Amino acid sequence: MDILSVIETKKQGQPLSREQIRFFVRGAADGTLPDYQLAALLMAIRLQGMNAQETADLTMEMAASGSMLKPDVSGVPVDKHSTGGVGDTTTLILAPLVAACGGKVLKMSGRGLGHTGGTVDKLESIRGMQVELPEDTFVSIVREVGCCVVGQSARLAPADKRLYALRDVTGTVDSIPLIASSILSKKFAAGASAIVLDVKTGSGALMPTLDRSIDLAKTMVDIGNLAGRKIIAVVSGMDEPLGSHVGNALEVKEAVDVLSGRTEGPLKEVSLFLGAQMLVASGVCENESEAQKQLDEALSSGRGLEKLKEMIRAQGGDSAICDDVTLLPKAPCIRPVYAKEAGWLAKVNGVALGMAAQQMGAGRATKEDAIDPAVGFVMEKRIGDWVDQGDVICILHAKDEASATETQEKILAALSFSPVPVPPARLIYALVTPEGVSNI
Repeated sequence: MDILSVIETKKQGQPLSREQIRFFVRGAADGTLPDYQLAALLMAIRLQGMNAQETADLTMEMAASGSMLKPDVSGVPVDKHSTGGVGDTTTLILAPLVAACGGKVLKMSGRGLGHTGGTVDKLESIRGMQVELPEDTFVSIVREVGCCVVGQSARLAPADKRLYALRDVTGTVDSIPLIASSILSKKFAAGASAIVLDVKTGSGALMPTLDRSIDLAKTMVDIGNLAGRKIIAVVSGMDEPLGSHVGNALEVKEAVDVLSGRTEGPLKEVSLFLGAQMLVASGVCENESEAQKQLDEALSSGRGLEKLKEMIRAQGGDSAICDDVTLLPKAPCIRPVYAKEAGWLAKVNGVALGMAAQQMGAGRATKEDAIDPAVGFVMEKRIGDWVDQGDVICILHAKDEASATETQEKILAALSFSPVPVPPARLIYALVTPEGVSNI
């Protein structure tokens, strides 16, 4: 077999066999195939697409290109993955809550890049927190505590690492088969038997249109069905930051505030919805109603917060931040942003807000950039709120006055106002299961 015949097959719009897919995936992993030939094949896939079986085969072959964990966690290992957004702190809320209900949350997360935040960066704002752990330690913590969140192991799905880098520079990032196989290959390699996917849609999402988001969700659920894994996908809104806090330490604070019962709102609502799907997917609960009751009890009793403390201690972190959030890193310059006009907040450019946080130091433009855990901002208004001229619309947490002034203008430019009332942004659009799509 040679790579030119594989490229030609896909260029002509024909399906690739499992053997052809295995050939090019192994060539990507071991470096025997050059970038220019892999790039040609990626573009052919982007233009011609892949059917369900091809996409499933690609996922499994990428998963098998490195280590494949088979974790013994005394239960069904369950994972949750978000396609990325701004102020999306659900993992830090639902992982301990699901664990408090008897779930086994085995979570490998990424770092932030571009306008989206990364869970691993957020955890590293906690003093002493270890996110790079040996695989046996990772599994042991899940078994004993019920949840553990670490960085992605380089040993898992190495073919994806190379193909992802090529997609980023060849205009093939938006291919649904390539997105789906990239996400799920890492989840399968990490040993998750049940997976809940949070597919974002809206101005701050990878997929800005609802139709494309549902297509991606269906593709990933179909892969799970063909691969014998339980996958449920939720399509949720990202037309504005999910939580009010944007920035690493700030988002940890908001997660603690939710688990402590101090904060209500969209972040809590979406976290509980996703957590219920995790409990159902992993078989801990028979149905969503039972799962919601268990999560509500774990939240109101404080067991969810206690479980977060356990996880932080097990990973070497200072769990005292759960009782005193002022122990988290603090920015030297904290100041309000005032609205320059009156009206109903109608639109938020989520990407622009995410990029504003990144440029403050809360994110990174390249993987080598350093993170400032203290910086970010807290939005005081949401879509659908009335805003008077001069109202505080945001609180900046910046490294200095110059950064605050620059960020203030970017945030104001990302907001649009209406003279007539506007409904709140929608949170949940659809639930996708092997049985079909249910609108919520």
